[in-house]
Amino acid sequence: MKPFLSLLFVLLLPFAACARDVRPTDMPPGHAVASAHALATEAGMDVLRDGGNAFDAAIAVSAVLSVVEPISSGIGGGGFFLLHDAATGKDVFIDARETSPASATPDRYLTDNGEFDRDRAENGPWAAGIPGLPAAFVHLADRYGSMPLSRTLAPAIRIAREGFPVYGRIERGYRARAAVMERYPGTREVFLANGVPPKEGDLLRQPDLARTLELLAEKGYDGFYRGEVADKLIAGVNAEGGQWNATELASYEVKEREPIRFRYRDWDIVTAPPPSSGGIALAQMLQILSGWNLAELDEVQRTHLVVESMRRAFRDRTFYLGDPDFVKVPQRLLTSPDYAAGLRATINPAKATPSDLLSGAPTPLESDETTHFSIIDAQGNRVAGTQTVNLLFGSGLIPPGTGVLLNNEMDDFALKPGTPNAFGVMGFEANAPEPGKRMLSSMTPTFMVSPQRVAVLGTPGGSRIITMVLLGILGYDAGLDAQAVTALPRYHHQWMPDVIGAESDTFTPEVAEGLRALGHQLNLPGDTAAGGRGSSHVWGNFQTVSWDRIDGTLEAGSDPRNPVGRAMVEPAKAAAR
Repeated sequence: MKPFLSLLFVLLLPFAACARDVRPTDMPPGHAVASAHALATEAGMDVLRDGGNAFDAAIAVSAVLSVVEPISSGIGGGGFFLLHDAATGKDVFIDARETSPASATPDRYLTDNGEFDRDRAENGPWAAGIPGLPAAFVHLADRYGSMPLSRTLAPAIRIAREGFPVYGRIERGYRARAAVMERYPGTREVFLANGVPPKEGDLLRQPDLARTLELLAEKGYDGFYRGEVADKLIAGVNAEGGQWNATELASYEVKEREPIRFRYRDWDIVTAPPPSSGGIALAQMLQILSGWNLAELDEVQRTHLVVESMRRAFRDRTFYLGDPDFVKVPQRLLTSPDYAAGLRATINPAKATPSDLLSGAPTPLESDETTHFSIIDAQGNRVAGTQTVNLLFGSGLIPPGTGVLLNNEMDDFALKPGTPNAFGVMGFEANAPEPGKRMLSSMTPTFMVSPQRVAVLGTPGGSRIITMVLLGILGYDAGLDAQAVTALPRYHHQWMPDVIGAESDTFTPEVAEGLRALGHQLNLPGDTAAGGRGSSHVWGNFQTVSWDRIDGTLEAGSDPRNPVGRAMVEPAKAAAR
């Protein structure tokens, strides 16, 4: 990853901005799938070869990721799916975010002396929300897919039963969470099956998870949320001191929501609405930036303006966003071009705006441990899917006999207003827990559509998901190909703390000095001068596919930071077996 990648869009922007007087192709020439693990990508492509559509493939990819990425996602967690149905032209957002159990009132997360109980918020039964991902599989199959769950879940069932090779991130993640994972007998049964922690190259088998997936495939919704699996989930949670009940499991519902839509230059952007915070933030940032020709600016000035747009969007995220079924979100105002113009007017092109002048308090975050996949099929259907269990291995709790590693998404709520969550930041009333409420998220699956090109994109990365997707959109707008977009260096500002974080080698020393001269604080890898530990060396796990409607070509890109990810493109003739 080199600094010059961040400059490519300046060189390529004139090419991207030139409309080509050629008739667009009506259909993609084949299929494209990109995900964070090769086994998941292959499962999705195999479903497409067998005549399934992108929605069938999404179930297969998501389910396999749930098996092979327990560190990041799973059927004990939740996710968002952004769909485009080519036959109807309809875009829809599938909200399968976890929900708060009725018992999870804020007082449950306090110690006897009234202090916030960090362990209870992050680990074990009280950390887990009611899972949404299994319901999403059923919803996708019933309403959008063309194959039964017995077919689309088959790869995940096989891999769970037969096993897959442990890779380095699982070994390292388990080491980091071993003390929590080994508290619970159901978790020990899976990850200490041979008496030792998982090591890179070992075969990790999950027969109980295979059985749970089989019941989901056979019985649909009732295979997880009622009956045998539900009983074991409730028993396992309650045996560890939690308070789940059958009613709240059986009443979980997937929500279909209208995506957020706005224009940026020649692109129609379709993206995630609340309870995701990403779509509103993208609309604000990109509409602020539309007031400048970024290609004409040097890297210091361009980065300054992008950072100032980030600062303002994240400030609004804190105060206004939450579950729209519980909180009135002023979405029309926040996504208005006029509102963005007002925010733009507050930016000084020659000086950083101190965040404490934009009154408020820090914003709630989400963990880095999330995953994303992108799909386009030969009919023009597309899916952007992002799913998570929150922290490394979620809550660490597997209820015995289920194989289901439960999330710890309750920490994404403002469990005690004004008290930092696991990532050192605070939340407020709009994101406080209530029975059945969905916690705020940063997951931002997104489509970009122009007369010349269509792109599907997204990434994990906590609150940095939003800014990584922003930089990906700017890269595509500059004319970069899919793989180059995944490799772009990344930087981030989230209003509070008032620092720019960046990956290694994102900024040259000259650019870093130029940003500091404008009044920005930088928190770079290995740099503790800004009061922190320094930014992470690398961020995210970007997965994207694109279709050039003029050339009639497909591309897929998988983040080079992730050695087990894979992107595949196959022509239409290979797709019809």
